Amino acid sequence: MDGEVRINPYLAGNFAPVRSEDDFELKVEGVLPPGLSGVLYRNGPNPQFEPRDGNYHWFVGDGMIHAFTVGEGKLSYRNRWVRTPKWEAEHAAGHALWGSWGNPMTTDPSVLGKVDSAVANTNIVHHAGRLMALVESAAPFAISEHGLDPRGFVDFGGKVTAHPKTDPLTGEMVFFAYADDPMPLSNKVSWGVIDADGKLVKRETFEAPYCSMIHDFAVTREHVLIPVLPLTGSLPRAMSGGPVFAWEPDKQGQVAVMRRDEGVAGLRWFDAPPGYVFHVMNAFERDGAVVADVMRYASAPLFPRADGARGENAAAYLVRWTFDLAAGTVTETPLDDLAGEFPRFDERLAGLPYRHGWFVGQTVKPGDFRANVLAHIDLETGARATFVLPEGDAISEAVFTPASPDAPEGEGWLTAVIYRGAEDISEFAVFDAQDVAAGPVASARLPRRVPFGFHGNWVNG
Repeated sequence: MDGEVRINPYLAGNFAPVRSEDDFELKVEGVLPPGLSGVLYRNGPNPQFEPRDGNYHWFVGDGMIHAFTVGEGKLSYRNRWVRTPKWEAEHAAGHALWGSWGNPMTTDPSVLGKVDSAVANTNIVHHAGRLMALVESAAPFAISEHGLDPRGFVDFGGKVTAHPKTDPLTGEMVFFAYADDPMPLSNKVSWGVIDADGKLVKRETFEAPYCSMIHDFAVTREHVLIPVLPLTGSLPRAMSGGPVFAWEPDKQGQVAVMRRDEGVAGLRWFDAPPGYVFHVMNAFERDGAVVADVMRYASAPLFPRADGARGENAAAYLVRWTFDLAAGTVTETPLDDLAGEFPRFDERLAGLPYRHGWFVGQTVKPGDFRANVLAHIDLETGARATFVLPEGDAISEAVFTPASPDAPEGEGWLTAVIYRGAEDISEFAVFDAQDVAAGPVASARLPRRVPFGFHGNWVNG
């Protein structure tokens, strides 16, 4: 009705930012596994100030790192903003300077084109002795492991995806970048390799059929698969007041497939099944085919249509895409019927055949990113085990850590953050990865909440 105040959903509830940087010693309930020693680092958007315009999106807030340190039966917590040049400039000004999605029409002229506007809010990885906060629109931003202090951007020749893949046999980190061009929202895509010592050894660029928001990709021992699906970016559309990114289902989705040893010289395009993919569980070669297990949506969530019409509240389901390299075709096989997201697996088998996977899901409202279920799926038998949270609670992506370096696949622990809605606080939780239905074996409550974020990783102590 007239005069109604619309509250941005990404600034409300547990999507809303926290305004303090804290250090807490946490009281543990249950018993922390004796062999679990290290840090769970999580990253997510946490805008420092109120947005300058009404188009704020969950994907564009300043990055904030949440670190849970486990060792000798003790647990501590620390959170810090990722102090990028954008964060520093706005901190000095005392208010937001950039428009949502970097919109030049709502950005303060004093910083437009003069200060890097990147936020590092999506993932955090450890490679070659560096802890790096990642966002797909910029270079990695290094921070210190203990203090979470800024160390600056790391130069790998340009943007780096928030979902690089580490080859467990070579130690190489494989990455890609979309819209990889000085011209915003271009159709240029790059891929590359960073060796085990942190040195860039390859970076190549090719042209996709159109600019697509490519959040994740798949890497096997021999191949790289980059999905170009019709969540499109358009500069003319944005400049005319339309959405920067929009779902255009009439465009054919395609997947770029190339051998790692050939690169773009041997690139082939495969027509993708209809829908959209944010996240890949794992991929591998089998019997002359390349197999990729992905969380597929019927349509892209969180984004409008090209005409600005509201998008559907779609849910993702775990499916298997099999690329027949000889026939040039793709087939899709459902793997599970629980709506879910944020898939993980035992990364000692990255790019290799595997059996165990985990994801978080929704049984009350499929398509809602506030997951109320933790699921373990046995891909060999098809069996699924779940732990369901009480109504109003939500669980983050659950990160797998093996019980020991030589433990059998899937034997280890899952670490996650649970939001307790009734109390408006969060807690750190540890699950037995092979018995998620039993619930946490150990947990610790914070005196406040941890906002909903995206991704994290465990770094052994």
